[in-house]
Amino acid sequence: MTSRIVVGVDNSSDALRALEWALRIAGPLGAHVRAVHAYAPPGVYFPYSTHTAEEMHDTLEKQARAEAEQALEEVLGSIQAPEGVTVEPAVIRDRPAEALLTEAREADMLVVGSRGHGGFAGLLLGSVSQQCVHHATCPVVVVPPPERS
Repeated sequence: MTSRIVVGVDNSSDALRALEWALRIAGPLGAHVRAVHAYAPPGVYFPYSTHTAEEMHDTLEKQARAEAEQALEEVLGSIQAPEGVTVEPAVIRDRPAEALLTEAREADMLVVGSRGHGGFAGLLLGSVSQQCVHHATCPVVVVPPPERS
């Protein structure tokens, strides 16, 4: 049975490092990598907008897909995926922590960066990496930022 690694990607530098780490470890493990980019639509819509809620969701999904593709291109452009390792991108409409925890239910490992694009909301709600560490049903690796010199 092939191992499965789920990794969260959001185009932050920490998430890109997490994807690089997951690809490097996937080789020796012979693992399949699922790169998950989650997006949550806003909870409030503007009543005077010329766009429907469906159009807004479509726009957000297209943006999320573009960001996921960009992250994969950037990482795979700098390192080669080990032989036999497959990388499957996934764009999921859900809050990032919930999407990663759901995807990781059938995974052997979940890999996340120490910080993403969470900003102030991440401070209020707890970071995605913290939620994953506390609630995942598989081992979680939090890839730290590089040391400052």
